[in-house]
Amino acid sequence: MVPLIHENDAEALTLTGRELRWLVAPGAIPSEHCSACVIVVPPGERVRPAHSHPNGEEVIYILRGSGRVLVGSEVSAVREGTAVLFPRGVVHMLHNTGATEMKVVCVFAPPTGLDNYVMHEGVDFPD
Repeated sequence: MVPLIHENDAEALTLTGRELRWLVAPGAIPSEHCSACVIVVPPGERVRPAHSHPNGEEVIYILRGSGRVLVGSEVSAVREGTAVLFPRGVVHMLHNTGATEMKVVCVFAPPTGLDNYVMHEGVDFPD
């Protein structure tokens, strides 16, 4: 049997600034070397709080929408078709600055879950 899942069949988790669905993770498609989710960020929302992953890297790929990312102390614009690496342990945050919802695929190596996020409540985008 081919290991596959449609995003609509994955449980939707409502988190601050986004809806998240795990696609490659325990309870979805299990993998030894990575995990992946899709998030939807409404217009004007920020994925909060800023966070880091002490045990691995994250790559995001913007499927739809536009906004900006905070990676460490640097801010960059992102749009549909943009891939961004969040290095291991580096604080990051995503902000949908567009007028439509942003849809993003997030891939983690090694596999992770919300329990492996380190939250940085006081971090935000610079003015």
